[in-house]
Formats: sequence, C-alpha cells, structure tokens
Amino acid sequence: MRVAGIGFRAGAPVAALREAVERAGGRADALATAADKATAPALMALAEALCLPVLSVLPAQLARQTTLSRSPRVEALWGTGSLAEAAALAAAGPGARLIGPRVHSADGTATAAIAEGTDR
Repeated sequence: MRVAGIGFRAGAPVAALREAVERAGGRADALATAADKATAPALMALAEALCLPVLSVLPAQLARQTTLSRSPRVEALWGTGSLAEAAALAAAGPGARLIGPRVHSADGTATAAIAEGTDR
C-alpha cells in the first residue's frame, strides 16, 4: 500500500494539497492525516477528485513515528517532527518506509510525504 500523508494549514486550498502530493511522488492508494483534520473540506475535495479514501490517524499513532523532517511547530502540535511523514507511515502500516522527506506546496500551506507499506 502506498499512502500520501498530508499536513496542511486551515484554509489551505485544494490546489495546494494536490500540488504537495504531486511533488511528493504522486501515485497513492490512500490519503492520510491527523484525525482532527481528516474531514477538512479541502482534503475531502482532493480525495473525491483522486477517488481515494482518507485514512484518519490518531495522535498516539503520529507520535510513535520516526520522521525524516523536524518542525518545532509541528512537534509542539502533534508530537512528531512532520505530520505528513508520520501520517503516511502510520497509515501504511508496520514496516512502512518513506520514499523521501516531506515536500511543501509553493504557497507553503500544505505538505505531503509518501510511504510504502508491505503489510496491507
């Protein structure tokens, strides 16, 4: 399973989320983010446009992930260095690996990272 983890600011446009996913590597079987962001309108619109499910990741699952990137702001909010990377890893399952560090949309409102898992 290949999962695109997404982090985004409130009010981020759908285009920014899409751009971040494309910059991260594009193809995914699902989108994932923190549980309290999983029903955000922009994410739901992207999921519908891409015909992908959205996987909701609990805070404890995010905090258990080792990320390649570190953001003090994200660490204070989510207990992990990168919401996008942690969500991708957690949703892709045990043994998942990132294909690269998170990337940003040009406007800076969204990040994405893709993880590949073997157990799902």
